[in-house]
Formats: sequence, structure tokens, C-alpha cells
Amino acid sequence: MTDRVNSVVNSGRIPEVPRCHSRGFSQWNENFTSSDHPSIVQILIDSNKQKAVDIDGNALPTLVYMAREKKPQKQHHFKAGSLNALIRVSSVISNSPIIMNVDCDMYSNNSESIRDALCFFLDEEQGQDIGFVQYPQNFENVVHNDIYGHPINVVNELDHPCLDGWGGMCYYGTGCFHRREALCGRIYSQEYKEDWTRVAGRTEDANELEEMGRSLVTCTYEHNTIWGIEKGVRYGCPLEDVTTGLQIQCRGWRSVYYNPKRKGFLGMTPTSLGQILVLYKRWTEGFLQISLSRYSPFLLGHGKIKLGLQMGYSVCGFWAVNSFPTLYYVTIPSLCFLNGISLFPEKTSPWFIPFAYVMVAAYSCSLAESLQCGDSAVEWWNAQRMWLIRRITSYLLATIDTFRRILGISESGFNLTVKVTDLQALERYKKGMMEFGSFSAMFVILTTVALLNLACMVLGISRVLLQEGPGGLETLFLQAVLCVLIVAINSPVYEALFLRRDKGSLPASVARVSICFVLPLCILSICK
Repeated sequence: MTDRVNSVVNSGRIPEVPRCHSRGFSQWNENFTSSDHPSIVQILIDSNKQKAVDIDGNALPTLVYMAREKKPQKQHHFKAGSLNALIRVSSVISNSPIIMNVDCDMYSNNSESIRDALCFFLDEEQGQDIGFVQYPQNFENVVHNDIYGHPINVVNELDHPCLDGWGGMCYYGTGCFHRREALCGRIYSQEYKEDWTRVAGRTEDANELEEMGRSLVTCTYEHNTIWGIEKGVRYGCPLEDVTTGLQIQCRGWRSVYYNPKRKGFLGMTPTSLGQILVLYKRWTEGFLQISLSRYSPFLLGHGKIKLGLQMGYSVCGFWAVNSFPTLYYVTIPSLCFLNGISLFPEKTSPWFIPFAYVMVAAYSCSLAESLQCGDSAVEWWNAQRMWLIRRITSYLLATIDTFRRILGISESGFNLTVKVTDLQALERYKKGMMEFGSFSAMFVILTTVALLNLACMVLGISRVLLQEGPGGLETLFLQAVLCVLIVAINSPVYEALFLRRDKGSLPASVARVSICFVLPLCILSICK
């Protein structure tokens, strides 16, 4: 690229080939912006031409550049609208029966991924009803003992294969191979047979195809059509990919989950806590909106997909409501411990055993699964921390926003995930330091809970030892253990509050707001 730019500067003119490649922008002028411009379709490499070869003489596939028309007053439906535009343009240029979907921040890591996916579709005995083949999401920038505890291995090796066993993995939105007919609304039937010889009629030349393509991606093309409703990727939900996959399965198609040893696709995951929490808020809000709408797996999928698959979807669908019991368990028992109020059975009570068994069994099983999938004990501990953080921040705000939307107080939005990370922040991530850096309502909630439990632990233990002696902990043992565990799991928060002075530490404004919430509760307990 540098050599080409220097060549143009030195010669004072643009060579014919680059000029040809940029002719699609001939309509562009200074008044157009990224949100206001006409449709652009240009065939950069035409596989029908003999010149479409690489430096070794190997034939190259057709390569098309497309930018759909955008107008400020017209709804463009974000990623879903882009995918539907690509589906239509590809139908007149190649009309391939299989469509591959990969996000802009991911790349192919396995040269055999396309062949492997096609093997499923081409299976004459079991491949006719496959609607899409989904590869798992994997990330190249996740470090060992990741501070954010991304549960990639457990999810990819245990959770998703279970869904696949019930007849369908959900559609991720990336790393997926779709059957065009299934994606475009066809209902599966026993008589259906894929025509693998079907291709687009290429009697037109490239200019005519480009003109046809431009007409398919205008702002008004989808008006009064079933695009985004019954055809293509669905509109109207932050998780358009999940509803699209569910609709495909409800039309009789099944999906396949394929997780080879060499990862098919790799991407970049956010490396700051704020980005991660925003991402999970969008996912959780989208799942809850689906579960409370007519597209709920139990309503849309009734009699169409297996009950086990409906329940599998709903595990994610009701993530958000976990926020309320979790918020209760990280606040009320600690406040009661500070005030000397017992909520759980004493160690000597027979009822102590069920409480202890549930806690030990649940976390032992979780740890065993994590170790079985190749994670370390530190990664498991970090994952438990992130589950707690997500539940009291992302999940809580997602639930509130969902019900605000249902009541008509606010409209559903679309939060884009930041793809660029500061180099200093990346270095801190590699050192196992959580990245905060800015004021956020989520950080206020997290810091308030952390400071509340720290105060309850210190003041509560001091009160018991001074007033009742060590024996006073007998009746409050489980609450004391819970409070200590919450303090231990929030150690990165205390580090960012009290010890760190870098740009990724918690701002003083977050600490001040949190103290304003915690201080009155502690004063009331001490002065009662």
C-alpha cells in the first residue's frame, strides 16, 4: 500500500488498474457521508474472466465491493440490514447455495473450514435438512489466567454440544455457513433436494450486474416486502442472529455445531471491563426481549423444535433475571451480618448441611468442568468473579431497560462494541489488571457492592468479637463466610480503588458516589 501511494505521488497520476477498481465511487462527492450516500456495487474480480488469476496463475473467486444506500431519515437496521443487502446482491452475481458469514473483527484460522462445512451439507443421507453449520467463537488475544475469565472452553466443549444434541445450535452471527434457501425463508420438506448445479445466469456483463446490484440495495427496496420478517436476517431485536437461527429451526431445518481441534475462526475480544459489560448488556437485553416476545422459544418453537432445545435457548433467555437474587445475596446477608441478624442455620443445626452441600457441590462441579476443559483454577476463579460482576451490572441494567421498553418509556438501541484497544490498556490486561478508567453506572454499582461488603466484614467481625467474643460467630458463620468470599472475589476492585494510579484505575468520582451509598447504611447500623 505504501509503495502504491508513493508511486502515485511520484508519477502525478493514478494508474489505469487502480482507477478501474475505484470507479464505483464516481458518484461520490463532498456532500456524501458514511450515513448519507448512494448505493455502490462493483465487481473487483470477475471469476468468469481469464485474467482473474493470482501471481501463480491460480483462478481467483469473484470479489465484489458493496455499500448499500443510506439516508439519515431511513432505518438501515445495522448489521442485519447489511447482511440482507449482501444476500440479495450475491443472488444475482453468484447465487451460490451456501453463504458464509464472518464478522469484520474475525478471520479464518483453518483452511479446511469451508470444506468441512460443505461435507455436512453434501451428506446425501443426513445433510438435506441442515440449515446452517456453526463454528464456535474463539479469540486470539485471550491470555493465560485471563483476568476477565472468558469461559470459552467450557461453553464451546460442554454447553454448545448439549444444544447440538437436541437438534440445533443457535446462530452466533459469525463463523457460520448458511444454506441460502433456508436463510431466505424456505420451509423444509422431505421432498426438498438441493440443486448444487444452480448458479446465477451470467448472460449479463459486469456493468449490467453492478447496475442490478445497486437497485437491490437502495433504501426503499425492502418496503412492503418480507425481508427482515420472514426472509433473510430478522429485524427488530438487538440479537437478530439468534432470532434468525430460531426461525430457521422452526421451519424444520436443523443446525450443526462443529468444533474442530484447529479453531475455524479467530477474533478479538474486548480487553477492558467497560467494553465487556456493555457487550453482555446488549446480549442479555436481546435474549430477554426474545424470551418475553412472541419469538420466545416456548411460543415460536412450540411443536416445531424439541423441548430440550427450547429450554436450552431459555437458559440464555433468562440470564438477566439472575440479577435480582444475586444482588440480594451480595447485599442483604452482609448487612444482616453487620447488624447481628442471623439468616442461615447455625453450624450445629441439622439444616446447616443442606446449605453447605448445595454451595460445595455446585462450585465443585463448576470447578471440575473448568479443569476438564483445560482451564486452570485461577481462570475458574476469575470466571466466578465475572459471573458476579455481570449479574449485578450488565444483567441488572439489561432487565431494567427491557421493562422500560415494554412500558414504552424508552426505545431499544444498538450499542456498538469498540474494536480498538489502547496499547497501555492492553499491557495492563496482559499483566492481569482490570481496566476501568471512566465513570459508569455499572462501575458505581460494582464499587458500591465491594465497599459495602468490605465495611460489613470489618465492622461486623469487630462488633462480634468485641461484644460476644469468638463464640458469637457460631450463629453468623455462613454469613461471615459469604461476606469474606465476596470481599476476596472483589480484590481487583479494591486494587483499582486504593492502590493503582494508572489510567485504568477507578476514577475518584466513582468512589465518591459509592461512598455516598455505603456510608449511611454503615452509620445507621453502628448508631442504632
